[in-house]
Amino acid sequence: MDEAVRAALAANRIVDITTTGKKSGLPRRKEIWLWTLEQGGYAISGRPDRPRDWFANLLAHPEFTVHVKNGAQADLRARALPVPDPAERRRIIEEIARRSDQQHFIEDRLARSPLVRVEFVE
Repeated sequence: MDEAVRAALAANRIVDITTTGKKSGLPRRKEIWLWTLEQGGYAISGRPDRPRDWFANLLAHPEFTVHVKNGAQADLRARALPVPDPAERRRIIEEIARRSDQQHFIEDRLARSPLVRVEFVE
């Protein structure tokens, strides 16, 4: 990933992702927030209040595309890695909650929010 794309991801977390539909097998594109993590790497999470098709799609088909559209333009191949480890989930969700000023939702998000690490593949 070149520096312009890396800087764009750090400056603006809104991207599109294209997943493969769990049931249909068809491409599904969605706007979503991609978090650049302080300790390195990237993650996607969601609120616990409703089902997430993107998460079901990534569990069934972990390969997907991140479309950078703000500050730079790029289509990046990626792989979703679910985060089942409680300590790692807590660290990432606490960071996301702190950065989005939503610390009061941490326990609910730990229990019920989807969370994947994003690994970019060359």
